[in-house]
Amino acid sequence: MDEAIILRGMEALSLVDKDIEKAFKTLGPPPPRSRPSGFETFLSTIVGQQLSTKVAAIIMQRVVALMVDVTPERLIEIEDQALRDVGLSWRKIEYAKGLTTAIIDGSFNIQALNELSDEEAITEITKLKGFGRWSAEIYLMFSLNRENVFPADDLGILLGLAKLKGLAEKPTPKQAREMVSHWTSYKSVASLFLWQYYHQPK
Repeated sequence: MDEAIILRGMEALSLVDKDIEKAFKTLGPPPPRSRPSGFETFLSTIVGQQLSTKVAAIIMQRVVALMVDVTPERLIEIEDQALRDVGLSWRKIEYAKGLTTAIIDGSFNIQALNELSDEEAITEITKLKGFGRWSAEIYLMFSLNRENVFPADDLGILLGLAKLKGLAEKPTPKQAREMVSHWTSYKSVASLFLWQYYHQPK
């Protein structure tokens, strides 16, 4: 999502939600965020699970250094112990090798995700071991530039929504989805804004 889409989304959201309208006047639009689509981003998602951004980046660099090219075919050839030695857990190695196998045997086609609806793409991604709905939604938002995805399982989103709406505690994911049901068409933009809003001082 580029700046023009984000601005258009925020203006549309402001028309249907007075709390967003008020906060938007103060903060302005959130900055664009994107990640490339493809195998390397899926691999990076596995590497980064339950790690800080800094640590994940270091381990990903080490994994990439083991490969001449960052491809499923190259990764599948690397010994599991070599991946363990650069910082991947055995579970993440299982996930990474599962991803590469699915791509190589054709049971998972990254390029085909572009032709699927949001829910269809999420279903395909979550068939992979190690990829839950949150991981799939983040891929759709930042790598496929889908404009209407709301990752309701994200803690920052839930806390941002609670702050925006003046709630005493964060809503459940189900409650959050119900609360934002009127944010039609631009839920991805709204998610970016909630992350931004949550990190602002009161």
